[in-house]
Amino acid sequence: MTATAGAFRALHHGREPGDPLVLPGPWDAASARAFADAGFPALATPSAGVSASLGHEDGEAPADEMFAAVARIARAVAVPVSADVEDGYGLPPQELVARLLQTGAVGCNIEDTDRATKSLKDPHRHADWLAEIRAEAGDALFVNARVDTFLRAVGDPAEAVARMRLYVAAGADCVYPIGVPSGQLPLLRAATEAPINVFAPASDPPVAELGRLGATRITFGPGLHRRAQAAVADMARELYGTGPGRAKL
Repeated sequence: MTATAGAFRALHHGREPGDPLVLPGPWDAASARAFADAGFPALATPSAGVSASLGHEDGEAPADEMFAAVARIARAVAVPVSADVEDGYGLPPQELVARLLQTGAVGCNIEDTDRATKSLKDPHRHADWLAEIRAEAGDALFVNARVDTFLRAVGDPAEAVARMRLYVAAGADCVYPIGVPSGQLPLLRAATEAPINVFAPASDPPVAELGRLGATRITFGPGLHRRAQAAVADMARELYGTGPGRAKL
């Protein structure tokens, strides 16, 4: 089976409340196969998890390494893969789209935080840039526009709503108000008909509840990678002898 953006896009529509699309985040080919073999219909890479697997801090992986990692993940599975490409690495739309399509990814996350300054981008200029990406990609990429107002301590949901509407008008398929408090999710749901991606840390309500509140799809950022790393650390300590039930080697 060849994964397509159309198949991935279809997974976001016609969903019942309480049944959001759950997209686990693989950080390498092996984790991608594990999630696909478990039955998930699509995957969404987390930039922080991929960066950590490559030996970098979040936001510090070079673009070439990130694209190469995404290509290995997409090659390893038959289900659609969406790639978190942070703020686009300063690439012009034509190059960004070409490099994404070369990896085999059918979707992307693009944030509105400037990677260099860690500050919010001007929403109108960012919307114009998203429109260029949409024009370049056509229907070949599912564009998930991340809205970072809550992440950047702009608590007024009106700012998130304004950005969401701008990005959807520019051609984004989905909006991702990362860090939105669950209590404000119905307000955002009422503000747009576009699919809404919600980040689900361990402290959030259950997935089904997030769906009832308005989430169309659920992603986990680097959370799954961190859980896996914690399990490896426990195994390593036990193997070395500092954990329970094991003599020191």
